[in-house]
Amino acid sequence: MIQIQISEEIRKACPDLHVLALSCDVKNTPSDPKLWGEIALIEEEIRNTFKLEEVNKWLPIRATRQAYKTLGKDPNRYRPSAEALYRRILRDLPLYKIDTLVDIVNLVSLKSGYSIGAFDVDKIDGESLVLGVGREGELYHGIGRGELNICGLPVYRDKSGGIGTPTSDEERTKIDLQTTRLLMIVNAYSGEDGLQKTGEYAEDLLKKYVTAANLGISLIKC
Repeated sequence: MIQIQISEEIRKACPDLHVLALSCDVKNTPSDPKLWGEIALIEEEIRNTFKLEEVNKWLPIRATRQAYKTLGKDPNRYRPSAEALYRRILRDLPLYKIDTLVDIVNLVSLKSGYSIGAFDVDKIDGESLVLGVGREGELYHGIGRGELNICGLPVYRDKSGGIGTPTSDEERTKIDLQTTRLLMIVNAYSGEDGLQKTGEYAEDLLKKYVTAANLGISLIKC
């Protein structure tokens, strides 16, 4: 399993951060209608529970936004991915259908409020990742976003550079239909409460929809 380290800079700025890393072998497929039935139920629950102006006050999202502010990033310009998903639903915009793995990650994010990174293990350079802070001028191409200014964002780096932030993952290590080994990273800036339940939910979905095997889970604390 890919090893994850948290830099001292992040430890000082985000003392409540807990990271759950889940790795497994998978068989990815185009979007699954049954999975989208589950997503539709969560969408309806969100519409019935939240108002647009309340989303950023929900603890998992609020804590991620606070981490951005502490590190010097404006969370209103660079929204955490979980918040962006919620806002899309509450503005009655359709969620993107990508493939089953990506759709599962989005569903787990909707269920939990955590921003989640998902990576093709075979595209990661090396056997470890370090969570640090983005630097001025650091080259990073967000998936579907083009070049992204990650200065001040929490960023996972492999030997070749950044691959994941709570706002967007990097094109270089993105999931596609040929992905056979997944690394999912759940970023809980609000602490450990609820994280184990989220991991169990993700594991169930992965087994159900992409035949997950050889599962490994680790918890990393600041």
